[in-house]
Amino acid sequence: MKITVVGMGAVGTEVVGHLLNAGVATEIVAIDKALDKARAEIWDFSHITSFIYAQNPRLVVGDFDDAKGSDIVVVTAGANIKPGQTRDMLVKINTAIMREIIAEVERTSPNAIVLTVTNPVDILTQVALRHSSFPKERVISLGTIIDTARFMRIVSDHVGIDPKNIFGWVIGDHSETSFIPWSLCNVCGLDIETYCSLNGVAPIDRDGVRKRVIQIGLDILAGKGNTNHGIAASVYRIIRAIAGDEHSVLPVGTLLEGEYGVRDAVMSVPCVIGRSGRERVVACRFTDEEQVAFDASHAHVLSLLASAET
Repeated sequence: MKITVVGMGAVGTEVVGHLLNAGVATEIVAIDKALDKARAEIWDFSHITSFIYAQNPRLVVGDFDDAKGSDIVVVTAGANIKPGQTRDMLVKINTAIMREIIAEVERTSPNAIVLTVTNPVDILTQVALRHSSFPKERVISLGTIIDTARFMRIVSDHVGIDPKNIFGWVIGDHSETSFIPWSLCNVCGLDIETYCSLNGVAPIDRDGVRKRVIQIGLDILAGKGNTNHGIAASVYRIIRAIAGDEHSVLPVGTLLEGEYGVRDAVMSVPCVIGRSGRERVVACRFTDEEQVAFDASHAHVLSLLASAET
């Protein structure tokens, strides 16, 4: 499997590290305007291949012609959030960048699955779809996977259970309008309130958990200047599902065309991910309160789309 990473900043570089250690790629191509930095990163990575017990992929630093025929293209390039900014503030500059990138990806790797990581991820995924002939199944936003991972960890800390035993999603838009459909969440098969009641755990503060899920990324950004570990792991989680044809259900951003009552907007909802990309959208039933939250997130997406290319 040939995988190209566009943008060798903190996230893109760590994605390459995951790919090397997992052995899912036969070739990894790194593309970045800062060519010397990208070359140095790949040189550095090449020196770990003596120690990892996975297939050693071909490592390439180059341009989109070197990426020709990629199976997966991960797009992390673009302006990053600075302290005091929100993801939405990046929409115009990163829209222009995405239009350039998707044209090159389509020219050189028209059969690739494109994973959008650059913020605002859901909006830029729709920009990529509007300015290319890629089908919706093969242009996927990182969506709310990282938000979901944060949610699982926060609930895990509260109940004292491994986060892999926490089930639930954060869905909507990867922004302050994302929400947690608590009616779909559970701990070891029990709804969270029941689990807490039966096991002597204090009731969970739903609003507090949601606020912490949204705020924690900004706190990480303020503390170290970027958020890379969780995001790179989220990218790798999607790649693993594709490479292994897992049919795993993950909350990714996908173009909705009637699902959940939404048309022509990319939103993060549970999707089946396999070798062909987003294979189908999983239908879920919301409570009335959750539907209101979903509609608010949808409205936010539409407002950003309206400003993206004006």
